[in-house]
Amino acid sequence: QVQLVESGGGLVQAGGSLRLSCAASTSIFSIFTMGWYRQAPGKQRELVASITSGGSTNYAASVKGRFTISRDNAKNTVYLQMNSLKAEDTAVYYCNAKAAYKGVQNFWGQGTQVTVSS
Repeated sequence: QVQLVESGGGLVQAGGSLRLSCAASTSIFSIFTMGWYRQAPGKQRELVASITSGGSTNYAASVKGRFTISRDNAKNTVYLQMNSLKAEDTAVYYCNAKAAYKGVQNFWGQGTQVTVSS
C-alpha cells in the first residue's frame, strides 16, 4: 500500500501561482507514473498532468503552458507548479500513482483544495 500526501493548496487570486506537492510512502517511487487530477464541483475528475518514470510529461490542453509537473525521485515527491491561475482552475486536486508491478498498482491521495478568486 502506498500513501500519497498532498500539500500546497490554498486560496489565490487570478493570475497568481501555487505549487502543489505530493509525497509518497514507498521505496519504489521511481517506477510509478505520477499524475495530478482535479475535480470541480458537479464535474468529473479529470487528468491535469502526468509524468512517467522516464520523465515524459503529458498535460491537459487547458493547462498546457501554465502548469508544470516534475518529480524528485530522491525525495519520493511529485510537484505541480501552477502559474497564471484562472477561476476555472478551482477544484480539489488529487495525486495519483500508477504502476504495473506485481499486478496493477493504483493509488490516490486525499486531495487538496485550490481556490482561485477572480
